[in-house]
Amino acid sequence: MKILGIIPARYASTRFPGKPLAMIGSKPMIQWVWEGVGNIPELDHVVVATDDDRIFNAVKQFGGNVVMTSSSHRSGTDRCGEVLQQMGTEALQYDVVINIQGDEPKVAASQIATLAHCFDNPGVQIATLKKRITDSNTLFSPNCVKVTTTLQGNAVTFSRHPVPYLRGIEQLQWLDHYAYFKHIGIYAFRREVLQQVVTFPPTPIEQAESLEQMRWIENGLTIAVCETDVENIAIDTPADLEHLLASLPSNSNNID
Repeated sequence: MKILGIIPARYASTRFPGKPLAMIGSKPMIQWVWEGVGNIPELDHVVVATDDDRIFNAVKQFGGNVVMTSSSHRSGTDRCGEVLQQMGTEALQYDVVINIQGDEPKVAASQIATLAHCFDNPGVQIATLKKRITDSNTLFSPNCVKVTTTLQGNAVTFSRHPVPYLRGIEQLQWLDHYAYFKHIGIYAFRREVLQQVVTFPPTPIEQAESLEQMRWIENGLTIAVCETDVENIAIDTPADLEHLLASLPSNSNNID
């Protein structure tokens, strides 16, 4: 099985414009991501997909693989789909595509390996990750996407609200009575499934929750959900970056 890793990186982020080029130590964020996945044995090839010349040139400067894609994409998934389209018949050599978040400067190799091995099961179409929730603030935050699964480990639904509702139990006690999981937003697709999902129009639950993965479920696809115990470092806002920088030693080139 051959796996292609794609790192979508757009410049015009609403909450943090130019985020992929934000400096962490002596390197831009996108370089941290690139180098973090470079030695992961499950990935046969990795490419950055951007819509901006500044990011394109930065990746070229540090020796990364990069392709220019449209600025009109609604999601990283759509950007990954364009990469396959640009590759043409070359894409046929890859069985699985992993969409790697460009705003997580420390990529956990164990998470990529877990996703890759989901596809040892030939019935898996899409795979993603979950992590156990341990505090009520996270459970009830709409910024934390929750996932529920079948007994077979496939996603039932994703929601910004805790699901299920525990009738007759005080909300502060919910974690004592049920195992809730947050969604870790890294996706892996069989190549032909990714080529299919980028053709789907938006769907009702997706639009209500603003969660693209619901579009795939609403169209009848299954999403295998594997558990991880790794907490990702995601940089969504300038404040997140400031928090990360404050935690590092002066002039550090290590974000472990």
